[in-house]
Amino acid sequence: MNYNYASRMANLNGTATREIFKLLGNPEIISFAGGNPAIECLPAQRVKEITADITSSPSFPRVLQYGLTPGFPEFREMLTEYVKTVGITDAKTENVLVISGGQQGIDLALKTFINPGDVILVENPTYLAFLQIANSYEAVCKGVNADDDGLDLADLEEKIIRYNPKILYCVPTFSNPTGKTYTAERRKKIAEITAKYGVIVIEDDPYSKLRFKGDYVPSMKSMDEAGNVIFVSSFSKIISPGNRTGVACATPELIRKMEICKQGTDLHTPNLSQMITYEYLKRGYLEPDLKKAVKIYGEKKACMSDAIAKYMPKEFECTDPDGGLFIWGKFPKGIDVLKIFPEAIEKKVAYIQGSVFFAEPEGTENYIRFNYSYANAEQIDTGIKRLGELFGEKLMNLNK
Repeated sequence: MNYNYASRMANLNGTATREIFKLLGNPEIISFAGGNPAIECLPAQRVKEITADITSSPSFPRVLQYGLTPGFPEFREMLTEYVKTVGITDAKTENVLVISGGQQGIDLALKTFINPGDVILVENPTYLAFLQIANSYEAVCKGVNADDDGLDLADLEEKIIRYNPKILYCVPTFSNPTGKTYTAERRKKIAEITAKYGVIVIEDDPYSKLRFKGDYVPSMKSMDEAGNVIFVSSFSKIISPGNRTGVACATPELIRKMEICKQGTDLHTPNLSQMITYEYLKRGYLEPDLKKAVKIYGEKKACMSDAIAKYMPKEFECTDPDGGLFIWGKFPKGIDVLKIFPEAIEKKVAYIQGSVFFAEPEGTENYIRFNYSYANAEQIDTGIKRLGELFGEKLMNLNK
């Protein structure tokens, strides 16, 4: 049959990480490709205990019924306290929406604002799934330059004036893919510039709790005086990605619009998922479990940094993040990491090519992203050694 697809499907493909997962059925492959939390950091016993308590309660049949689109009231009230941990001190229940993972918050924000052809500004590079979601709404993404402190403010303002964007999307803390964190001063300036021009900001914050060194930086939303920032956070990396629970925080007007959009998407976040997350937070499990997880991630990151220093060619440059799950790297021009990927798979190691993280990917074939959260220390050392040998050989041939 000749299917007559919607025009929005023309530029849509599966994300690179999801496609690579299909290659990883072989347990011998060491994967630095995904963004999965460490298995040992998932609170299986806690969730088992909580779920048993929920399902044994006389009121359990109510959990199986339809729920309220914005989330059940006790959980929303709890989330007004939760967002205080990122500096948002004035949130009320009308400011928060329970979402089915942080990615749904992004989708609902775009559904609320974006018409085909609208421009969205993103950091260069940015979260690859955001680019896919933006494509689904037929938006045009334009990259903004950044340095170690965050977005280049002059480039941001110049591109706001040039493109008249509706939205700026950014991951200010332990960015995916770079692992970088914006300074407090840079966040404040971004909030001021976007407010001046009436640009909505989506502040995506899935990683800020995973800090293993350095100083806490408050959210951009906490600096929002105009009401133009939508804060989106997820419990996927700190409790469970499979539970699909997160929170969006914005002005009541914006939350109401996103709630209406959510009604047409999934009616409400599953009640059982909400209850598990609510009880997990209520019982005080998050802080001790995070302390354990952050220690593990810090050790794995140090292991990968050490292996990179030991095995990677001297021409390789990479970030040194204070938290999160990723290290971002760059080879000299002439190295195409996507073309080399099949050879890496032969050596039983996987990674993500950096080009997929750019709104305008031309000339970015030499960038690469490594995830250090999923593999163990031995696998990290072995995998980076294999890649170091592979890329070292490619560079030698390049320089002949």
